[in-house]
Amino acid sequence: MRVLGIETSCDETAAAVVGDGRHILSNVVASQVDLHRQYGGVFPEVASRQHVLAIVPVIREAMEKAQVGWGDLAAVAVTYGPGLAGSLLVGVNTAKAIAWARGLPLVGINHLEGHIYANWLLTGPEPTPPPSLPTLVLIVSGGHTELVLMRDHGAYWRLGGTLDDAAGEAFDKVARLLGLGYPGGPAIQRAAEGGDSTAFHFPRAHLGGSYDFSFSGLKTAVLRTVQELRQKGHRRSLPVADLAASFQAAVVDILVVKTARAAEAFKVQEVLLAGGVAANALLRSEAQRRIPVPVRIAPPFLCTDNAAMVAAAGYFAYQAGRRAGLDLDVVASARLA
Repeated sequence: MRVLGIETSCDETAAAVVGDGRHILSNVVASQVDLHRQYGGVFPEVASRQHVLAIVPVIREAMEKAQVGWGDLAAVAVTYGPGLAGSLLVGVNTAKAIAWARGLPLVGINHLEGHIYANWLLTGPEPTPPPSLPTLVLIVSGGHTELVLMRDHGAYWRLGGTLDDAAGEAFDKVARLLGLGYPGGPAIQRAAEGGDSTAFHFPRAHLGGSYDFSFSGLKTAVLRTVQELRQKGHRRSLPVADLAASFQAAVVDILVVKTARAAEAFKVQEVLLAGGVAANALLRSEAQRRIPVPVRIAPPFLCTDNAAMVAAAGYFAYQAGRRAGLDLDVVASARLA
């Protein structure tokens, strides 16, 4: 069963065809990163206009690479939220037009749900079994940081989330502070490679026994440290590598400690990492080293926004009987659970 996935929640225009929820037949992404770099972040109106220009060529390329026609598809899955409203509208309206014109079922997918299902996709030469349910999911991206217990397909229980900045948002803000550019996650990781992660001890907000996160205090601590260093004469030669490495280590520590504790408390057999920040090399290695159960993480190219994850989620939603009507609307602040 082949599903066409469409993803336009932020600044990537993506389309993919996935077979049986696991086999990637095509996965096309048109990124706008270079365009938005000059603004230091995503410019919403520019993003939506670029989606309008790219959406049809991207879908056509995905269909051609998968070597399928419209008659080979069983459904169309599209991200309806959360995300930028203008960007989401381009994908949703395109998906609705395809569903109507081709007589295909339409499935609306939550963007965070899509990130989770990246872990169902097969990428290696040997087939691997799907994740075991129930499972614990750490979703970490530019706009979200959440711990979710996934009891079954489509059944999510939110254990905790960020009370202020998301992890990815903190990466972007600190990268800007250190003059590392956009996007912040990869920039911080590159800068940290030559740094000492113990050079600065930045605070970890553990918030008692909850599963919530907070990164605003950490971000403020980095800002104050930079200000103090400049006052001491380091205006032109900040120890950027050490600052980046110490900040990155603090973020990873907060994420891993909470996730490990939740894995033990809920006695899950496996933990999934999902979202763009899950591409971070230190987070991947520390999660697998310190969390007391097996940790599954999709390859980095499937952690960032793509449509294969949307198509995979769409397959399982379709199998569960979920359908959307042609009145499907975008929900910019949609919640997973």
